[in-house]
Amino acid sequence: MGGSMVSSRTNEALRAAAVAALTFVAANATALTTPSAPAVTPVLADVDSLRKIGAEVLATHEETNVGYAKLSQTQQEALSALNHEAGRCGGFEALPYSADLEPMSPVLTHVFGQLSERELKNRQFENSSQFMSMVEPKSEIQKAVDDVSEDNLRATVQFMSSYNDRTYNGASPNTAVDALKTRIEETVKNSPLGVTVEFVNHTGIRQKSIRARIEGSTRPNEIVVMGGHLDSINQSWMGDKRAPGADDNASGSSNILEALRIISQQARPERTIEFFWYAGEEGGLLGSAEIARTYKAEKKDVVAVLQLDMTLFPGDGEFTLGSMTDFTSAWLRSYVENINGIYTKARIVNDKCGYGCSDHASWNRQGYPAVMPFEATFNGMNHNLHTAKDVIDANSNFRHSAMFSKLAIAMALDLGNSTLREQ
Repeated sequence: MGGSMVSSRTNEALRAAAVAALTFVAANATALTTPSAPAVTPVLADVDSLRKIGAEVLATHEETNVGYAKLSQTQQEALSALNHEAGRCGGFEALPYSADLEPMSPVLTHVFGQLSERELKNRQFENSSQFMSMVEPKSEIQKAVDDVSEDNLRATVQFMSSYNDRTYNGASPNTAVDALKTRIEETVKNSPLGVTVEFVNHTGIRQKSIRARIEGSTRPNEIVVMGGHLDSINQSWMGDKRAPGADDNASGSSNILEALRIISQQARPERTIEFFWYAGEEGGLLGSAEIARTYKAEKKDVVAVLQLDMTLFPGDGEFTLGSMTDFTSAWLRSYVENINGIYTKARIVNDKCGYGCSDHASWNRQGYPAVMPFEATFNGMNHNLHTAKDVIDANSNFRHSAMFSKLAIAMALDLGNSTLREQ
């Protein structure tokens, strides 16, 4: 996960962590992307986090407290370490390097305008009467939801976490990615829908994302996106440097694969459904940000985006999930509440995770409706993330995790055969 939000630690502890991180990475920093990467990287992050690492905040979006800064590699590592020490994730979005990304430049004005547009749409929805029930129960969807296998989820998490290094900028960033693509292809090989599975190459990193696509029957240009990141990271300064990432994010990746398995055996949906396993989330939403930018530039009609990132640890109790209300769509959150009330019946608790806490932020910034149900509230999340201890253990709950595959299936099959969309 690449987030930012809740922590019980004091500001003094956070500042100490940042100082320690700065000292450590000054001697140990590695290149963010490639040897030709620029000396600084433009990023968006919470203003408070940027200030705690001593970064110069060049511009601020007041509505959302998102700041713009140019960070050295050392500062990026410090920002990531600060957020992880607070029980959060990377907490920033790395922007494409551009000399035009200066305060008040057209490019940056556009970026902040995108954030304002999303806030306006959310206010308009919340002030409307659209909170009425949007969803009618369908027996075929219930049957598909009931087909979710906890054993399949466990097997995929075991498979992915057996690769102790899924780091986006590691020596072999695609070893696990190649194996995952083969597993996806094996899963859908007997589908009557002709599922396409392909790599998505990126300009800034060597690690690849994976996309699976089910073409819509009558409105193929309307797209419903399901996704989670495939990379992992270890933020420990010493000791065991393995990064199995069972919860973060083999769990969400397994949920997406299980949803694809079941959806690929259903009738062809009217809308296209795409499934993503994103590269480089831990480095600043690198894979998803590039994909979302490309979709926006190509004027693709993405109706909704579901992000699953950490689903295995029921920190607030089994079948209690956190719904992130910041940098998401109020309309889509309401829709998911409707779906949940019919098919999964989880207890939903609203929470916030700050800017860049996971890949939904990439789609949100491009104006696409996005939503992120989470394993718990941020106070209740699994704090073994980004360590060698993020493995399947006695606290791993696959009944709890199965709920997220069920949500994904219900959302894809209902919304994929609906005319509903954000107004």
